[in-house]
Amino acid sequence: MVRQPAMNNTRNPWRRLWLLMPIGLCYALSGCTSVINPINAIPAEQIPPQFLAEPRANKRPVDVSLLRNIKPPSYILDKDDVLGVFIEGILGNATEAPPVTMPDPNTDLSPGIGFPIPIRDDGTISLPLIEPIAVRGLTVSQVEELIKKRYRDLEFLVNPRVIVTLLRKRTYRVFVIRQDNTRGFGSNQNLQTRAFGVFERSDLSSRGFVLNLPAYENDVLNALSQTGGLPGVNARAEVTILRGDNVQTEERFQQLREMYAAGQAAGFDPNMISSDSSITIPLRLAPDEIPNFRPEDVILRDGDVVVVETRDTEVYYTGGLLSGGEFPLPRDYDLDVLGAIAVAGQGVSVTNRDIGFGGGFTRYPPTELVVLRKLPGNRQIAIKVNLVQAINSPQTRLLVAPGDTLILRYNDREEVLNFALGIFSTFGLRELFRR
Repeated sequence: MVRQPAMNNTRNPWRRLWLLMPIGLCYALSGCTSVINPINAIPAEQIPPQFLAEPRANKRPVDVSLLRNIKPPSYILDKDDVLGVFIEGILGNATEAPPVTMPDPNTDLSPGIGFPIPIRDDGTISLPLIEPIAVRGLTVSQVEELIKKRYRDLEFLVNPRVIVTLLRKRTYRVFVIRQDNTRGFGSNQNLQTRAFGVFERSDLSSRGFVLNLPAYENDVLNALSQTGGLPGVNARAEVTILRGDNVQTEERFQQLREMYAAGQAAGFDPNMISSDSSITIPLRLAPDEIPNFRPEDVILRDGDVVVVETRDTEVYYTGGLLSGGEFPLPRDYDLDVLGAIAVAGQGVSVTNRDIGFGGGFTRYPPTELVVLRKLPGNRQIAIKVNLVQAINSPQTRLLVAPGDTLILRYNDREEVLNFALGIFSTFGLRELFRR
């Protein structure tokens, strides 16, 4: 009896293929996130306009002259101004030269002549031998003529020589809180943050100033100029003014205490106070937008607080096949999803209408980006972006909004293709079908 030679099962290609099926199944289960963990997302081209990010690139800086107080041709007197008054025979002798006061070198005043006479809270000045004179709202020359007239009425004085000058202007004490100032980059600063000029979170990024601004220089422009200039790119393009005469009231303190007790107040929120107590001055406007503030809104008064807020919440997050991280959004120009991927350190290129990502990937590159966008009421919307379509059609490039989370992943077709590439790279076709 002739024995039949045993079949060598290892040389059966179909048996090898069946043996590889469990391996392929495990490979697929470990990587097919689009199949095993689907995300219900709406294509970017179908998103309603109310869910789109607000464009930033078309905004233009406001004319800084609108932030300045309008200075009258002649100085208008008010309380806390100090006049220099010389009245021959009353305040000073005819045989003596009137006293001269040199002004502060930081002011635009000329040397003052006469004895210091302050303007009282009721807007009057007190001089010898006559009743108080109301000078609020008058100019220096008008006060001089008024004093001459009042002293001419006295019988023992005949046309006295009178000199009135301005010795010191009234000032307004203003507080400036700036969260955009810093002394330099920190040691842990990353390249993505430096590229946008936004500094890392640090106590150095918030600074406070107390200013005494002279009359007609008590405006937003002078307050900003003396504390570092216009807000930088790591601050909001706006200035908020808290009115001291309306904010520092017992009624508002009681209101704030009640809101904090109810858990409704967290930090500074201009919406918590009335429009008379809080004014927001925008520094960048859309082309068709008209400034909504009045000339008197930029004038600062005693006790006012000027706040320049930081933009540390205007960030987006990355995940999935992108390196996880938090990245700041630019303030003055738009950032679309392709730019956001590039900022996250994942370079984008195009080859034969396919997207290739630098770094030596052996797998087929992912082309599905899911954007999770926050909505009011602790809700969100998921937006699906086809990166190939976004490269070929700029109209489909979704703009990134503050708080977005970008998740890069493979679609179903790419998962299947990567499975085949994995089988090929692991065993090779020649090994699979080797007899």
